[in-house]
Amino acid sequence: MLRLDDQISQLWPELEKAVLDVIRSGHFILGPNVEAFEREAAEFLGVRHAVGVSSGADALIIALRSLGIGLGDEVIVPSFTFFATVEAIALIGATPVFADIQPASFCLDPDSVAAAVTARTRAILPVHLFGHAAEMGPLLQIAEDRNLVVVEDAAQVFAGTYEGRRLGSLGAAAAFSFFPSKNLGAMGDGGLFVTQDDAVSEQARLLRGHGSVRRYVHEAIGYTARLDEIQAAVLRVKLPHVERWNEERRRIAARYSEALSEIPGLTVPSEAADVKHVYHQYTLRVADGRRDALLDTLAELGVSAVIYYPTPCHGFSMFDPPAGGLPETDRAAAEVLSLPIWPEMEDAAVERVIEATRQAMQRIS
Repeated sequence: MLRLDDQISQLWPELEKAVLDVIRSGHFILGPNVEAFEREAAEFLGVRHAVGVSSGADALIIALRSLGIGLGDEVIVPSFTFFATVEAIALIGATPVFADIQPASFCLDPDSVAAAVTARTRAILPVHLFGHAAEMGPLLQIAEDRNLVVVEDAAQVFAGTYEGRRLGSLGAAAAFSFFPSKNLGAMGDGGLFVTQDDAVSEQARLLRGHGSVRRYVHEAIGYTARLDEIQAAVLRVKLPHVERWNEERRRIAARYSEALSEIPGLTVPSEAADVKHVYHQYTLRVADGRRDALLDTLAELGVSAVIYYPTPCHGFSMFDPPAGGLPETDRAAAEVLSLPIWPEMEDAAVERVIEATRQAMQRIS
Protein backbone atom coordinates (compact mmCIF):
# COMPACT_ATOMS: atom_id res chain seq x y z
CA MET A 1 0.00 0.00 0.00
CA LEU A 2 2.82 2.39 0.80
CA ARG A 3 6.61 2.63 0.56
CA LEU A 4 8.59 5.13 2.60
CA ASP A 5 12.11 4.09 1.63
CA ASP A 6 12.28 6.11 -1.61
CA GLN A 7 11.28 9.32 0.15
CA ILE A 8 13.74 8.69 2.96
CA SER A 9 16.53 7.96 0.48
CA GLN A 10 15.88 11.18 -1.45
CA LEU A 11 16.01 13.29 1.72
CA TRP A 12 18.61 11.24 3.58
CA PRO A 13 21.42 13.85 3.85
CA GLU A 14 19.02 16.48 5.26
CA LEU A 15 17.25 14.00 7.53
CA GLU A 16 20.49 12.57 8.87
CA LYS A 17 21.88 16.02 9.64
CA ALA A 18 18.66 17.19 11.27
CA VAL A 19 18.42 14.17 13.57
CA LEU A 20 22.12 14.13 14.47
CA ASP A 21 22.03 17.85 15.24
CA VAL A 22 19.24 17.23 17.74
CA ILE A 23 21.12 14.34 19.33
CA ARG A 24 24.31 16.37 19.62
CA SER A 25 22.41 19.31 21.11
CA GLY A 26 21.07 17.27 24.00
CA HIS A 27 17.81 19.25 23.79
CA PHE A 28 15.07 16.68 23.23
CA ILE A 29 11.85 18.17 24.69
CA LEU A 30 10.20 21.38 23.38
CA GLY A 31 13.38 22.66 21.82
CA PRO A 32 14.13 25.02 18.93
CA ASN A 33 12.91 22.59 16.26
CA VAL A 34 9.47 22.32 17.83
CA GLU A 35 9.24 26.10 18.06
CA ALA A 36 10.43 26.56 14.47
CA PHE A 37 8.13 23.86 13.09
CA GLU A 38 5.15 25.41 14.86
CA ARG A 39 5.91 28.77 13.22
CA GLU A 40 6.51 27.25 9.79
CA ALA A 41 3.40 25.04 9.93
CA ALA A 42 1.21 27.93 11.09
CA GLU A 43 2.41 30.09 8.19
CA PHE A 44 1.90 27.23 5.71
CA LEU A 45 -1.63 26.51 6.93
CA GLY A 46 -2.69 30.13 7.27
CA VAL A 47 -3.44 30.01 11.00
CA ARG A 48 -2.32 32.22 13.89
CA HIS A 49 -1.25 29.38 16.16
CA ALA A 50 0.12 25.85 15.78
CA VAL A 51 0.95 23.68 18.80
CA GLY A 52 3.01 20.53 18.31
CA VAL A 53 1.59 17.51 20.14
CA SER A 54 2.34 13.82 20.41
CA SER A 55 -0.29 12.44 18.00
CA GLY A 56 -3.35 13.30 15.97
CA ALA A 57 -5.53 11.68 18.62
CA ASP A 58 -4.04 13.90 21.32
CA ALA A 59 -4.55 16.91 19.07
CA LEU A 60 -8.28 16.09 18.92
CA ILE A 61 -8.56 15.64 22.68
CA ILE A 62 -6.73 18.90 23.33
CA ALA A 63 -8.80 20.71 20.71
CA LEU A 64 -12.08 19.67 22.31
CA ARG A 65 -10.94 20.45 25.84
CA SER A 66 -9.38 23.77 24.85
CA LEU A 67 -12.80 24.81 23.54
CA GLY A 68 -14.46 23.91 26.84
CA ILE A 69 -16.19 20.75 25.66
CA GLY A 70 -16.56 17.98 28.22
CA LEU A 71 -18.89 15.94 30.40
CA GLY A 72 -22.49 15.90 29.20
CA ASP A 73 -21.85 17.73 25.93
CA GLU A 74 -22.75 16.23 22.57
CA VAL A 75 -20.43 16.32 19.56
CA ILE A 76 -21.79 15.47 16.11
CA VAL A 77 -19.33 13.29 14.22
CA PRO A 78 -19.25 10.83 11.32
CA SER A 79 -19.25 7.15 12.17
CA PHE A 80 -17.27 6.41 8.99
CA THR A 81 -13.84 7.41 10.29
CA PHE A 82 -10.87 6.01 12.15
CA PHE A 83 -11.76 5.09 15.74
CA ALA A 84 -9.56 7.85 17.23
CA THR A 85 -11.96 10.56 16.07
CA VAL A 86 -14.81 9.21 18.16
CA GLU A 87 -12.54 7.93 20.93
CA ALA A 88 -11.32 11.49 21.59
CA ILE A 89 -14.90 12.63 22.24
CA ALA A 90 -15.56 9.78 24.65
CA LEU A 91 -12.28 10.24 26.51
CA ILE A 92 -13.19 13.79 27.58
CA GLY A 93 -16.59 12.65 28.85
CA ALA A 94 -18.62 14.03 25.94
CA THR A 95 -21.10 12.02 23.88
CA PRO A 96 -20.53 11.26 20.19
CA VAL A 97 -23.69 11.72 18.11
CA PHE A 98 -23.34 10.06 14.73
CA ALA A 99 -24.46 11.71 11.51
CA ASP A 100 -24.45 10.19 8.04
CA ILE A 101 -22.05 10.92 5.19
CA GLN A 102 -22.30 12.09 1.60
CA PRO A 103 -21.71 9.19 -0.79
CA ALA A 104 -19.30 11.02 -3.11
CA SER A 105 -16.90 12.49 -0.56
CA PHE A 106 -17.38 10.05 2.37
CA CYS A 107 -17.60 13.17 4.58
CA LEU A 108 -20.35 14.51 6.86
CA ASP A 109 -23.71 15.25 5.24
CA PRO A 110 -24.79 18.74 6.42
CA ASP A 111 -28.47 17.76 6.27
CA SER A 112 -27.83 14.80 8.56
CA VAL A 113 -25.82 17.03 10.89
CA ALA A 114 -28.61 19.61 11.10
CA ALA A 115 -31.10 16.89 12.00
CA ALA A 116 -28.83 15.59 14.78
CA VAL A 117 -28.51 18.88 16.70
CA THR A 118 -30.09 18.90 20.17
CA ALA A 119 -30.07 21.25 23.14
CA ARG A 120 -26.94 19.45 24.39
CA THR A 121 -24.94 19.77 21.16
CA ARG A 122 -21.77 21.84 21.59
CA ALA A 123 -19.64 20.97 18.55
CA ILE A 124 -19.49 19.52 15.06
CA LEU A 125 -16.43 17.43 14.27
CA PRO A 126 -16.12 16.91 10.48
CA VAL A 127 -13.47 14.52 9.19
CA HIS A 128 -11.73 15.37 5.91
CA LEU A 129 -11.58 11.72 4.91
CA PHE A 130 -9.06 10.12 2.52
CA GLY A 131 -7.78 13.60 1.56
CA HIS A 132 -11.10 15.17 0.49
CA ALA A 133 -12.61 18.11 2.37
CA ALA A 134 -15.91 17.95 4.16
CA GLU A 135 -18.51 20.44 2.92
CA MET A 136 -17.36 23.15 5.29
CA GLY A 137 -19.54 26.04 4.10
CA PRO A 138 -22.87 24.51 5.15
CA LEU A 139 -21.35 22.97 8.28
CA LEU A 140 -19.95 26.31 9.42
CA GLN A 141 -23.34 27.91 8.74
CA ILE A 142 -25.11 25.31 10.88
CA ALA A 143 -22.59 25.98 13.65
CA GLU A 144 -23.10 29.73 13.42
CA ASP A 145 -26.88 29.43 13.44
CA ARG A 146 -26.89 27.06 16.45
CA ASN A 147 -24.03 28.65 18.42
CA LEU A 148 -21.77 25.61 18.02
CA VAL A 149 -18.03 25.25 17.40
CA VAL A 150 -16.44 23.30 14.55
CA VAL A 151 -13.34 21.20 15.16
CA GLU A 152 -11.74 19.85 11.98
CA ASP A 153 -10.22 16.38 11.97
CA ALA A 154 -7.58 17.10 9.34
CA ALA A 155 -5.44 14.04 10.05
CA GLN A 156 -5.62 12.82 6.43
CA VAL A 157 -5.58 16.09 4.51
CA PHE A 158 -2.43 18.12 5.17
CA ALA A 159 -2.22 20.90 2.53
CA GLY A 160 -5.68 20.16 1.13
CA THR A 161 -7.99 23.11 0.47
CA TYR A 162 -11.65 24.13 0.51
CA GLU A 163 -12.64 27.21 -1.51
CA GLY A 164 -8.96 28.14 -1.76
CA ARG A 165 -8.27 28.01 1.99
CA ARG A 166 -6.12 25.44 3.74
CA LEU A 167 -8.08 22.84 5.61
CA GLY A 168 -7.53 23.22 9.32
CA SER A 169 -7.87 27.00 9.10
CA LEU A 170 -11.67 27.09 8.82
CA GLY A 171 -13.00 25.87 12.16
CA ALA A 172 -12.45 27.00 15.73
CA ALA A 173 -9.61 24.47 15.92
CA ALA A 174 -8.19 21.54 13.99
CA ALA A 175 -6.11 18.42 14.53
CA PHE A 176 -3.45 16.99 12.23
CA SER A 177 -1.63 13.66 12.44
CA PHE A 178 1.96 13.03 11.40
CA PHE A 179 1.77 9.23 11.60
CA PRO A 180 4.45 7.96 9.18
CA SER A 181 1.92 7.01 6.48
CA LYS A 182 0.35 10.47 6.31
CA ASN A 183 0.97 12.91 3.43
CA LEU A 184 3.31 14.74 5.80
CA GLY A 185 4.64 11.96 8.00
CA ALA A 186 7.12 11.85 10.85
CA MET A 187 9.37 8.93 11.77
CA GLY A 188 7.11 7.98 14.63
CA ASP A 189 4.03 9.49 16.22
CA GLY A 190 3.33 13.20 16.07
CA GLY A 191 0.47 15.65 15.72
CA LEU A 192 -0.48 19.30 15.49
CA PHE A 193 -3.22 21.43 17.04
CA VAL A 194 -4.06 24.66 15.19
CA THR A 195 -6.37 27.58 15.86
CA GLN A 196 -6.87 31.24 15.07
CA ASP A 197 -7.79 32.05 18.69
CA ASP A 198 -5.12 33.32 21.11
CA ALA A 199 -6.85 32.10 24.27
CA VAL A 200 -7.61 28.66 22.83
CA SER A 201 -3.97 28.32 21.79
CA GLU A 202 -2.80 29.17 25.29
CA GLN A 203 -5.10 26.51 26.71
CA ALA A 204 -3.75 23.91 24.29
CA ARG A 205 -0.16 24.68 25.27
CA LEU A 206 -1.18 24.30 28.90
CA LEU A 207 -2.88 20.94 28.37
CA ARG A 208 -0.09 19.32 26.32
CA GLY A 209 2.34 19.54 29.27
CA HIS A 210 0.58 18.47 32.47
CA GLY A 211 -1.48 21.65 32.65
CA SER A 212 1.64 23.73 33.07
CA VAL A 213 3.61 26.31 31.12
CA ARG A 214 5.76 27.31 34.10
CA ARG A 215 7.72 24.59 35.85
CA TYR A 216 5.91 23.17 38.87
CA VAL A 217 2.97 25.53 38.42
CA HIS A 218 -0.05 23.48 37.30
CA GLU A 219 -3.29 25.18 36.29
CA ALA A 220 -5.22 22.20 34.89
CA ILE A 221 -5.17 18.41 34.63
CA GLY A 222 -3.29 17.88 31.40
CA TYR A 223 -1.31 15.28 29.50
CA THR A 224 2.17 14.26 28.45
CA ALA A 225 1.40 15.18 24.85
CA ARG A 226 4.36 17.14 23.48
CA LEU A 227 5.74 16.83 19.97
CA ASP A 228 9.18 15.22 20.15
CA GLU A 229 12.12 17.42 19.14
CA ILE A 230 13.52 14.79 16.76
CA GLN A 231 10.16 14.40 15.04
CA ALA A 232 9.89 18.17 14.69
CA ALA A 233 13.31 18.24 13.04
CA VAL A 234 12.21 15.53 10.59
CA LEU A 235 8.98 17.37 9.81
CA ARG A 236 10.86 20.60 9.14
CA VAL A 237 12.90 18.80 6.47
CA LYS A 238 9.77 17.36 4.88
CA LEU A 239 7.39 20.34 5.05
CA PRO A 240 8.81 22.18 1.99
CA HIS A 241 8.17 19.07 -0.15
CA VAL A 242 4.59 18.28 0.84
CA GLU A 243 2.85 20.22 -1.93
CA ARG A 244 4.99 18.54 -4.58
CA TRP A 245 4.26 15.15 -3.04
CA ASN A 246 0.54 15.91 -3.04
CA GLU A 247 0.69 16.86 -6.73
CA GLU A 248 2.29 13.49 -7.44
CA ARG A 249 -0.52 11.79 -5.53
CA ARG A 250 -3.05 13.73 -7.63
CA ARG A 251 -1.26 12.72 -10.84
CA ILE A 252 -1.32 9.04 -9.87
CA ALA A 253 -4.96 9.29 -8.82
CA ALA A 254 -5.85 10.86 -12.17
CA ARG A 255 -4.19 7.97 -13.99
CA TYR A 256 -6.06 5.44 -11.87
CA SER A 257 -9.38 7.16 -12.50
CA GLU A 258 -8.76 7.46 -16.24
CA ALA A 259 -8.05 3.74 -16.49
CA LEU A 260 -10.59 2.36 -14.03
CA SER A 261 -13.63 4.60 -14.49
CA GLU A 262 -15.10 2.54 -17.33
CA ILE A 263 -14.89 -0.82 -15.53
CA PRO A 264 -18.45 -1.93 -14.66
CA GLY A 265 -18.98 -2.21 -10.93
CA LEU A 266 -16.29 0.27 -9.91
CA THR A 267 -16.84 3.88 -8.87
CA VAL A 268 -13.69 6.00 -8.80
CA PRO A 269 -13.19 8.89 -6.34
CA SER A 270 -14.70 12.27 -7.16
CA GLU A 271 -13.48 15.75 -6.34
CA ALA A 272 -15.84 18.66 -5.66
CA ALA A 273 -15.24 21.82 -7.68
CA ASP A 274 -14.27 23.87 -4.62
CA VAL A 275 -11.94 21.22 -3.16
CA LYS A 276 -8.33 20.21 -3.70
CA HIS A 277 -8.18 16.48 -2.97
CA VAL A 278 -4.76 15.34 -1.73
CA TYR A 279 -5.44 11.57 -1.99
CA HIS A 280 -4.16 10.32 1.32
CA GLN A 281 -5.97 7.24 0.06
CA TYR A 282 -7.27 6.40 -3.40
CA THR A 283 -10.59 4.78 -2.53
CA LEU A 284 -12.90 2.96 -4.91
CA ARG A 285 -16.44 1.75 -4.41
CA VAL A 286 -17.09 -1.84 -5.49
CA ALA A 287 -20.72 -2.65 -6.26
CA ASP A 288 -22.86 -5.76 -5.93
CA GLY A 289 -21.16 -7.25 -2.88
CA ARG A 290 -17.93 -7.98 -4.75
CA ARG A 291 -15.58 -5.85 -2.65
CA ASP A 292 -14.14 -8.67 -0.55
CA ALA A 293 -13.71 -10.87 -3.63
CA LEU A 294 -11.81 -8.06 -5.36
CA LEU A 295 -9.60 -7.63 -2.29
CA ASP A 296 -8.75 -11.35 -2.23
CA THR A 297 -8.17 -11.56 -5.98
CA LEU A 298 -5.86 -8.53 -5.98
CA ALA A 299 -3.85 -10.22 -3.23
CA GLU A 300 -3.56 -13.34 -5.39
CA LEU A 301 -2.24 -11.12 -8.18
CA GLY A 302 0.36 -9.57 -5.88
CA VAL A 303 -1.29 -6.19 -5.28
CA SER A 304 -2.02 -4.83 -1.82
CA ALA A 305 -5.34 -3.16 -1.11
CA VAL A 306 -6.95 -2.16 2.18
CA ILE A 307 -10.47 -1.61 3.47
CA TYR A 308 -10.79 1.69 5.36
CA TYR A 309 -13.02 1.15 7.41
CA PRO A 310 -14.84 -2.21 7.50
CA THR A 311 -16.72 -1.45 10.73
CA PRO A 312 -18.13 2.06 11.24
CA CYS A 313 -17.74 3.41 14.76
CA HIS A 314 -21.44 3.00 15.54
CA GLY A 315 -20.90 -0.73 15.07
CA PHE A 316 -18.64 -1.00 18.12
CA SER A 317 -20.19 -2.10 21.39
CA MET A 318 -19.18 0.98 23.40
CA PHE A 319 -21.28 3.32 21.24
CA ASP A 320 -25.03 3.55 20.66
CA PRO A 321 -26.13 3.39 17.01
CA PRO A 322 -28.50 6.15 15.95
CA ALA A 323 -32.17 5.21 15.98
CA GLY A 324 -32.70 6.05 12.32
CA GLY A 325 -29.59 4.26 11.11
CA LEU A 326 -26.82 5.53 8.86
CA PRO A 327 -27.52 4.03 5.43
CA GLU A 328 -24.78 5.82 3.48
CA THR A 329 -22.23 5.01 6.17
CA ASP A 330 -23.15 1.34 6.15
CA ARG A 331 -23.09 1.22 2.36
CA ALA A 332 -19.65 2.83 2.22
CA ALA A 333 -18.25 0.40 4.78
CA ALA A 334 -19.45 -2.48 2.61
CA GLU A 335 -18.12 -1.09 -0.68
CA VAL A 336 -14.86 0.84 -0.16
CA LEU A 337 -11.45 -0.45 -1.21
CA SER A 338 -8.25 1.60 -1.29
CA LEU A 339 -5.48 0.97 -3.83
CA PRO A 340 -1.75 1.62 -3.30
CA ILE A 341 -0.64 5.24 -3.64
CA TRP A 342 2.44 7.18 -2.58
CA PRO A 343 4.26 10.12 -4.19
CA GLU A 344 7.31 8.21 -5.42
CA MET A 345 5.25 5.39 -6.93
CA GLU A 346 6.73 4.60 -10.34
CA ASP A 347 4.58 4.57 -13.45
CA ALA A 348 5.23 0.86 -13.95
CA ALA A 349 3.83 0.12 -10.49
CA VAL A 350 0.76 2.25 -11.21
CA GLU A 351 0.14 0.35 -14.45
CA ARG A 352 0.61 -2.96 -12.66
CA VAL A 353 -2.10 -2.03 -10.15
CA ILE A 354 -4.41 -0.96 -12.98
CA GLU A 355 -3.90 -4.18 -14.92
CA ALA A 356 -4.34 -6.32 -11.81
CA THR A 357 -7.57 -4.51 -10.99
CA ARG A 358 -8.88 -5.11 -14.51
CA GLN A 359 -7.98 -8.79 -14.33
CA ALA A 360 -9.46 -9.18 -10.87
CA MET A 361 -12.76 -7.58 -11.88
CA GLN A 362 -12.97 -9.89 -14.87
CA ARG A 363 -12.40 -12.94 -12.70
CA ILE A 364 -15.09 -12.05 -10.16
CA SER A 365 -17.71 -10.84 -12.67
